[in-house]
Amino acid sequence: MALPRLTAKKKFSELTEQEILALAISGEEDDARIYMSIASRLQENFPHSARVFMEMAQEELEHKRRLEELYKRKFGDIIPLIRKEDVAGFVRHAAEWLLPEFDIERARRLALVMELETYRFYRRAAQRAKDPEVGKLLEWLAEQERHHESLAAKLELEYVDADARLEEQEAARRLFALQVVQPGLMGLMDGAVSSVAPIFAAAIATQDSWQTFLVGAAMSVGSGISMGIAEAMSDDGELTGRGHPMIRGLSSGIMTTLGGLGFTWPFLIPDFRTAFIVALVMVVLELLLIAWIRYRFMDTPFSRAMLQIVVGGLVVLAVGLFIGGA
Repeated sequence: MALPRLTAKKKFSELTEQEILALAISGEEDDARIYMSIASRLQENFPHSARVFMEMAQEELEHKRRLEELYKRKFGDIIPLIRKEDVAGFVRHAAEWLLPEFDIERARRLALVMELETYRFYRRAAQRAKDPEVGKLLEWLAEQERHHESLAAKLELEYVDADARLEEQEAARRLFALQVVQPGLMGLMDGAVSSVAPIFAAAIATQDSWQTFLVGAAMSVGSGISMGIAEAMSDDGELTGRGHPMIRGLSSGIMTTLGGLGFTWPFLIPDFRTAFIVALVMVVLELLLIAWIRYRFMDTPFSRAMLQIVVGGLVVLAVGLFIGGA
């Protein structure tokens, strides 16, 4: 026989002073562990900001210590486990450790929301406190939470100097290149280079704009689906740091499709000769774009990118034209 699920929550107005203190103790511990977890996730690429969050975690642990001391003086050593999810009115946030990507700005936004919610909790709790000593501590904690944003700013001034910010900006750029640009670029290259030969072979063989468009559209969409699935299944990003597989798969698949459609759409032009010339121009423009992206985001020398992409793409184009005219 299945046990009944207990979904009822207690209203904040129904909590006793003892329960409020117990809730505050568990809340401070949870917040400290979240800050330490954030620091751990930021440590490798953003060590200076990670130190800021470790300092904030230590502040929360100090609050927890003071709350426990007061609780034990008032109510004894046994502290019941009461969490925010047991009380109506608290916002449920996505667990930090479940988020596939977690950059500095997301971490700071989460911290700001956490501190604001905790500040409001302490303010309301202090207003309801009947014991002067409990009320005084809760008021003090409310002020501490209200100033946590300035504490973070102070800590950043102390630990995150100009050089450190430049280091973190460079790390963020490299992460963006690894997680988003690289799979997207691979897809664009696949769509723009690999699709050239069959599409232009079909154009030369059929001498028909509409038939060529159908071949190109089917080739582009099919390649995009295949490339997206392959990229998403290549690894989960846990060890390689290449980001969430779904993001990489979508980036790669969409860019593969766009790469092929870039020189397929001109064949919607009824006049075959005009469509063919516009499609050739689009091939050259796409190859130049890919070379620039490799130069801009992947630290590839521009001359090497031009040689690898543009020359290689034109060779593939020539192969397609040759086979189509055979």
